Amino acid sequence: MALDGLTELDAVLMVARQGKFRTAALELGVSTTALSNAVAKLERTLGVRLFNRTTRSVSLTEAGQQFVAQVAPAVRDIHEAMEVARSQQATPSGTLRINAFPTAAREIFSWLVLPFLRAHPQVHIDIVTEGRLVDIVAGGFDLGVRSADLVPADMIALPLGGGRRNVVVGTPSYLKAHGTPMVPQDLAEHSCLRVRLPNGAIYRWPFEKDGQSVLIDVEGAITLDEASLARAAALASVGLTLAMESDVRDDIKAGRLVRVLEDWTPTLSPLSLYYPSRRNPTAAFKAFVDFARRHSGASDALRASIG
Repeated sequence: MALDGLTELDAVLMVARQGKFRTAALELGVSTTALSNAVAKLERTLGVRLFNRTTRSVSLTEAGQQFVAQVAPAVRDIHEAMEVARSQQATPSGTLRINAFPTAAREIFSWLVLPFLRAHPQVHIDIVTEGRLVDIVAGGFDLGVRSADLVPADMIALPLGGGRRNVVVGTPSYLKAHGTPMVPQDLAEHSCLRVRLPNGAIYRWPFEKDGQSVLIDVEGAITLDEASLARAAALASVGLTLAMESDVRDDIKAGRLVRVLEDWTPTLSPLSLYYPSRRNPTAAFKAFVDFARRHSGASDALRASIG
């Protein structure tokens, strides 16, 4: 993807916002080299340096601070004018950027994203998955997906299906060899797949029953930050794992994994699709929100049919 004209200004603003070329490039969907070249080209055109660059950090020069302060409002106005024009489209097209937790993205992918793309082939969807909470406006996203209880109060939220559950699972062979935990405290005698959060902390497994809540610091041979790896390790009988039910439903149904501590795993908040108020939403944006509103109930029906 080439960067020129208005997108060069977008590049400068994104680098100023993120403080790193690599992060800004990921947000814009371009290579770091292309982004760096675009910024350098604009600096040559202006005849001033906009950024101080070191191997570890990027910061605005004094000229860069003044430039960004003056340009940012104008760029926002231009993008708003472009959105007004796009909102007049009869056929949805263009790109929708969605930020979601990895588990949330997996949950909506099959029943929402793929069917929408089949219905609207001229729309491109760019999904960015992150474990941390993200300001979707500052990040340049059109929409976000996260648990309903974590949606910012100033956002418009659309529920996506009903409650979800975590499940603790292991293979039949693992449980035969090591026994079945009956209460969360029994996990101290088991090898468990430990999960590292985006902030570096180790996730404590939450349980609840009859109003009693408990968090367990599990122990095990492996610490991971990716659910698919935890699933693979559990299937290899390395130990027990705490997973989203939707991620291992097929394994449970096929008998590859078995649930334990079922009466201790509470229902979680449902997912929500959320977005800021928009005066002139594009045809693609309106189509996606309408599609989600019409099909959110279908996800519950799908879960019920295979649960």
